[in-house]
Amino acid sequence: MLGTRSEIFSSGGKQKMTSLDQQIIICRCEDLTLSDVRGLIEKGYRTLDELRRISRLGMGPCQGRTCRPLVQRELQAGGVPMKSQSIGVIRPPAMPITLGAIADGSEEGQKDA
Repeated sequence: MLGTRSEIFSSGGKQKMTSLDQQIIICRCEDLTLSDVRGLIEKGYRTLDELRRISRLGMGPCQGRTCRPLVQRELQAGGVPMKSQSIGVIRPPAMPITLGAIADGSEEGQKDA
């Protein structure tokens, strides 16, 4: 088990977080604040993939379109140059399926991958 939200996102007191940092939402889909993101970066998570795995950052409906640039800025402020940052692993759906098959709840509309 990972622990409570406060244990996962706690920065350990290395950087003073203001109450404003706790109110600024970075990832609206997953409800992550600026202090959450900074706390994870201070804990040693240095890539978008690492941050995504521990916090679900960028895994909501927008798929990171809103939060990715904000997190990249925070990574850069934390010492990770923008040029060395990758956009992360993007995985397509495992098997194409028609919308009609989804609506019907059947497996008939599946296409060969």
